[in-house]
Amino acid sequence: MNLGRRERVRAATIMEITETARRLLVQEGSEAVTLRAIAREMGMTAPALYRYFPSHGQLLRHVVGDLFNDLTDALHSGLHAAPEHDMAAKFRAACREFRTWAHDHRREYALLFGTPLPGFGQEEQEDFASECGRRFGLTFLELFQELWAKLPFPVPADAEIDDDVREQLAAYRDRLGLDLPLGCILVFLQCWVRLHGAVSLEVFGHLDFALTDPEPFFELMLREVGERLGLDMTNPA
Repeated sequence: MNLGRRERVRAATIMEITETARRLLVQEGSEAVTLRAIAREMGMTAPALYRYFPSHGQLLRHVVGDLFNDLTDALHSGLHAAPEHDMAAKFRAACREFRTWAHDHRREYALLFGTPLPGFGQEEQEDFASECGRRFGLTFLELFQELWAKLPFPVPADAEIDDDVREQLAAYRDRLGLDLPLGCILVFLQCWVRLHGAVSLEVFGHLDFALTDPEPFFELMLREVGERLGLDMTNPA
């Protein structure tokens, strides 16, 4: 679709605002990402920014969406580089890309997965950020579904799952519109918790008390999770 001059200028300004906010985040930390600081960097007035983002919270949500897209694109690049029919290679690629992006973008990762900024996340809304967040989540979920379809692995039966957990899993499955056993949903969440937890502990420095090089520890976790999913993890490449 061809945009008119006014729309092109507006789109370019929104992109510049987002890039400026991200640069401030990386260089100075989350506290520096204010409308006044962004306006100063761009040679604008803070009130002028309200023509593009009605609130500081909405600006941050746009930055979050941009970061989720950046991370998701990195995951897709890793997946596309792996052999199409080698599920173990695709699993390793996605998990390693997630860890690599987190280490290369620590402050961005903290904004996405750490403590939310003051006032951020208080409004539940369907917007750019939530759409991009779903795109990120679907990357791992679709990989998991592909694995389940091609190489089904053992999962607990519904009756083996505690009632309070089973009800939550069923509600989560319904929200996603999935046709998967509850035991499969449970294993998916357990695997995500291990991956996310391992990467977050590394990025936030909470393994420094024991490890000077956490990468081999991460690879050990990756092998254990892969084997839990029935993958052949004997080839570490």
